Amino acid sequence: MKTVSENRCFGGVQGVYSHASSSCACEMTFGLYLPPAAQFGRVPVLWYLSGLTCTHENAMTKAGAQAIAAQCGMAVCFPDTSPRGKSVADDDSYDLGQGAGFYVDAAQDPWAPHFKMWSYVGDELPALLVDAFPIEPDQQAITGHSMGGHGALTLAMRRPEQFASVSAFAPIANPTASDWGRKQFTAYLGADESDWEGHDATLLMRDKGFDGAMLIDQGAEDQFYELLRPASLSEAMAARKQDGTFRINKGYDHSYFFVSTFMEDHVGFHAEALGL
Repeated sequence: MKTVSENRCFGGVQGVYSHASSSCACEMTFGLYLPPAAQFGRVPVLWYLSGLTCTHENAMTKAGAQAIAAQCGMAVCFPDTSPRGKSVADDDSYDLGQGAGFYVDAAQDPWAPHFKMWSYVGDELPALLVDAFPIEPDQQAITGHSMGGHGALTLAMRRPEQFASVSAFAPIANPTASDWGRKQFTAYLGADESDWEGHDATLLMRDKGFDGAMLIDQGAEDQFYELLRPASLSEAMAARKQDGTFRINKGYDHSYFFVSTFMEDHVGFHAEALGL
C-alpha cells in the first residue's frame, strides 16, 4: 500500500492511500480519516460510498464528515466508485463504466475482469483497513449518496452482520425500475432481471428489511427525483414497519450542499448505533 497524502485534520489525520486490488485487478485509491482517538486504540469505521462521476476525493473534501467524526471517535473511509486505468473498460456516457461501478460484481464482458465493487467494498477493503490501520472490525456502519446510497442500503440489508447501522443521502432507491439501474444492471449483470434483485433497496426492503436502524434524507427539489424513486422505498419501509426515519427536506437538491447540511445528523446517528 502506498501513502498518497496525509494531512492533519481536526486533531486526526486525513489520508489518501493506493494499493493493488485483487478484486478489481488494478490500482485502487481510497481516503481514510482517522480521528484523534485512533492514536490510543482501534476505532469504529463509517463507510461513505459516493455517487456517479465521483472519486474518493469528492466527499472527502465536500461532505464535512471529519469534524463530527473526530468528536465521536470514528474513522471514515471514502472508497472510489469504480476501478480505473487504461486497461479498465469504460464508456462514453457518464453513468456507465469508470466512475459508475454501481457497487455490483460484474458478470458480463467487458466489465467482468475489473468491475467487482461489491467484493471490493464489502470484503477486500475492510480486511485491508483492519490489517493496516487501528480499525475495529466488529464496529462498522455505512452511508452513501445517490449511487452510493444505493450501495450502502443494499450492502447493509444483505450483510446485516457486518453493519450496525445504515443511512443514505438521496439514494437510487429502486434501480430495477429506473434508467439509473436498468441500463447498468443489463450491462454489468446481464439481461436476466432476477440477477438484479439483490441490488435493489426497495426489493430488499420488501423481502428482508434491515435488522437495525436506518436513516434516509431526500431533497424535495432534487433534480433527479424521478430517477431516484424515493417513494418506492418509503412505501416499502412503511409496509415492513422498518425501524427507521425517511425525511423529505424542502428546498434541498442533489448537491453536496444538501449532503453537508445533514452530515452531522448522519454521523451522530451512526455514532449512537455504535455505542459511541
